[in-house]
Amino acid sequence: MITVLHFASRFSNYFPKSFSTSIPPNATAIRIMYPQSNVLRHSVTVDKKSWDVEFDEYDPPTYTAKPVLNAPVWADPTLEKMDNFTPKFNDMDGKINRNSHQGNYKVLNGRIPLNPHGRTGLKGQGLLGRWGPNHAADPIVTRWKRDGRNMKVVHPRSNLPILQFVAIERKDSKEWAIPGGMVDAGENVSVTLKREFGEEALNSLEIKEQEREDLQKLINQVFNNGTLIYKGVVEDPRNTDNSWMETCAYNFHDNSGDSVGKLSLTSGDDASNVRWMDIDQHLQLYANHEDMIANAARLHKAHW
Repeated sequence: MITVLHFASRFSNYFPKSFSTSIPPNATAIRIMYPQSNVLRHSVTVDKKSWDVEFDEYDPPTYTAKPVLNAPVWADPTLEKMDNFTPKFNDMDGKINRNSHQGNYKVLNGRIPLNPHGRTGLKGQGLLGRWGPNHAADPIVTRWKRDGRNMKVVHPRSNLPILQFVAIERKDSKEWAIPGGMVDAGENVSVTLKREFGEEALNSLEIKEQEREDLQKLINQVFNNGTLIYKGVVEDPRNTDNSWMETCAYNFHDNSGDSVGKLSLTSGDDASNVRWMDIDQHLQLYANHEDMIANAARLHKAHW
């Protein structure tokens, strides 16, 4: 059974957390380097982010990373090879989901989709494979922090119990994040959630077949009941004007701590480290993952 819980989130800018996201309307925006490149984004002030606002000086660079240029199966053709490319934007395109969780997005000349969150200072695909939305799924697996007597640990400031979640350290940015990944073409989100958690947090790709089967049974049991925490565009540093990340983030809570809460976490696949992390308002996570974690804390009336 999947239930839905949607909280308002602070999705406002594409600036890293070392910079303030509350930029005055007439301030000069900080030019940010695109990840894994030497490409600088065009400056975009908050009041010019919307496509509905005129911005005659806007002339962002176009960038598509080498892994995408190599034309892997998960990527659309690049801008130079789009002559015979006729995708169905805002629709299911065969097995590829080109719908946005935010509703219909604009498409220039029927060919170039525009990020529903506005200008990012960069055109092209960047590190992302698909023009338009690139769909991911993020499992937020939680348990209560407990002491040696198996009692819930209460935070002295809020007097509320402390919630923990499974966090992975990303190999690419070395930032802590929710374990998650891309939804394959034609794949159900529920399958992605289970697969990514098993691969990144439990290293399921490297264990013996019988162990993998036993582990999958436990994951299926825990992931049978989840609450939708967020569905929509993610403020991911890889986003461009024409390609962007979207996710479905579900919370799977082990209330007793007797199932997934007792598992031995082992990093694998795209994760270099993994651990149970206390949830607190001072978390520093990848992209805007802390917004989703905050929603999980509110859901369980836990410390934040």
